[in-house]
Amino acid sequence: MAMEVYTSKYPDKIHKDVLSDARQACYKARDAFYACLESQSHNKPTEIAAVGLLYPVECKKTREIYDKSCRRTWVKHFDRQYCAKKRVQRLLDDNESRRGPMSLPQASTFKSPN
Repeated sequence: MAMEVYTSKYPDKIHKDVLSDARQACYKARDAFYACLESQSHNKPTEIAAVGLLYPVECKKTREIYDKSCRRTWVKHFDRQYCAKKRVQRLLDDNESRRGPMSLPQASTFKSPN
């Protein structure tokens, strides 16, 4: 009973600061790792991370810090986001081979059902 009164009176008072600091540390480590990936993109990716993400050995140290600073579920989530963004970017940058005239629906497509 006394604990319920305390928790309702002071909901997450202490924990918010701790969680905020941890989240900021995670974001900083994540950004450092992805910055390393971008700067070392000319090197062959030989290391395997979560969700099949490959990265060069030059980024191993930033990856270790990233893994330690973030929850495992967050790391997987961010890696999936990064891989998806890269796939889309590759499709868009694919030196015109997949681009062509955009085909729009013909006027007949929009006939009213009357």
